[in-house]
Amino acid sequence: MCRNIITLYNFEPSATNEEIRQAALQFVRKISGFNKPSTVNKEAFDRAVDEIAASSTKLLHSLVTAAPPRNREVEAAKARARPVRRINS
Repeated sequence: MCRNIITLYNFEPSATNEEIRQAALQFVRKISGFNKPSTVNKEAFDRAVDEIAASSTKLLHSLVTAAPPRNREVEAAKARARPVRRINS
């Protein structure tokens, strides 16, 4: 899995369109192997990002959970602490 793709579901406030698009871009980069596509592949690359972002938005809006929303700052702090724990282990 691409490490740059972060969980976007069940946060308050909800994921923004920009966050969803960035995750879609990272996904397309990972599966295509292109960080920046050539001119001939740009249209297909951009279309894939748009389609995945749209599907992701639809998915995020249709999911249901009883769990309370997570806090972005708390989750970010946990993510920053993980490498420190690995180094100190």
